[in-house]
Amino acid sequence: MTWGFVTCGPNEALVISGCCYSKPLLVPGGRAFIWPAVQQIQRISLNTMTLIVDSPTVYTSQGVPISVTGIAQVKIQGQNEEMLLAACEQFLGKPEAEIQHIALVTLEGHQRAIMGSMTVEEIYKDRKKFSKQVFEVASSDLVNMGITVVSYTLKDIRDEEGYLKSLGMARTAEVKRDARIGEAEARADATIKEAIAEEQRMASVFLNDTEIAKARRDFELKKAAYDVEVQTKNAEAEMAYELQAAKTKQRIKEEQMQIQVVERTQQINVQEQEIARRERELEATIRRPAEAEKFRLEKLAEANHKKVLLEAEADAEAVRLRGEAEAYAIEAKAQAEAEQMAKKAEAWKEYKEAAMIDMFLDVLPKVAAEVAAPLSQAKKITMVSTGSGDVGAAKLTGEVLDIVTKMPMLVKSMTGVDIAKSVRAA
Repeated sequence: MTWGFVTCGPNEALVISGCCYSKPLLVPGGRAFIWPAVQQIQRISLNTMTLIVDSPTVYTSQGVPISVTGIAQVKIQGQNEEMLLAACEQFLGKPEAEIQHIALVTLEGHQRAIMGSMTVEEIYKDRKKFSKQVFEVASSDLVNMGITVVSYTLKDIRDEEGYLKSLGMARTAEVKRDARIGEAEARADATIKEAIAEEQRMASVFLNDTEIAKARRDFELKKAAYDVEVQTKNAEAEMAYELQAAKTKQRIKEEQMQIQVVERTQQINVQEQEIARRERELEATIRRPAEAEKFRLEKLAEANHKKVLLEAEADAEAVRLRGEAEAYAIEAKAQAEAEQMAKKAEAWKEYKEAAMIDMFLDVLPKVAAEVAAPLSQAKKITMVSTGSGDVGAAKLTGEVLDIVTKMPMLVKSMTGVDIAKSVRAA
């Protein structure tokens, strides 16, 4: 084995002895540095050991033999250095089974001693007291060996003589007796209490019926008074409701009129704003352009006026000259026509009827043309005949000729000149 560190788990302890140590170095669950040549290392278990402590046929203080089985948990104390050192002195190098046997023998001895100092009834009825005494007595002895009793519990109590069974039977009989007595007493008490309860119930019923009748009477009286009051209040409420409804309707009408006034006012404002907008629009789109156009036209008219004046002055001069020339020509023509008319007048004086006949003959073709002119413009002519006389174009021509032949009669009625007679005389 070489020198160096040696470790152990939490369930064991290192025991180092030899050079540098006057007494063994105890290291529970850790590590230590070892010099193999001059130091020795040993391990001791710190595991918890479960012991079944069985004590058969032990006589109690009354001389009754019983058997007891207990369960104990023990372990070597590793946190206390003195106890660990004592455990090392007692058990170092021994196997765990031997350690368990030593602890078990010690516990069994203490368990038997305490069984002998107590009665069966004490052990049977107060198991916690028995377990506590065994725990305390065994702990005081095992601690000197470095062993701690972690726990002790009484598991079982037996007896081969039937003492416990008899004790149980007596207790059972006692319990049954007490139960029967208690049941009878309870039944009697229940019967008495039921009678009392029934009496109280009937009294309560009668009292309750009386109170109910009284309450019903008071209720009817109060109800009649309440009905009168309620009807009065209902009538007042109905009148108040109708009055309030009328007031509400009036207020609603006033609010509606106010709303209409506001709406009319808003409409008027909107219309005024619309009129103002249209005036501005008219001002922007019509008046100002019209004024501009008017100004432009006025300037153009003024320019044209000046131009016309200038042209008129020039034309006036030309017209004056032209007028003088035309006047001279008209005067000459008038003189010629006057002379011609004078000669015609003189001729008409001499040839009055002949002249009128001549004029009539000159005008007659024109009259015929004017009569026929409407007919020439017609696209369609519908003629109705009675079946006698001319039909078609002959009828139309006859009508035109009939109109023309009436012309001499018209001239005769107007001038007194008989054209037809003058034509026949010629």
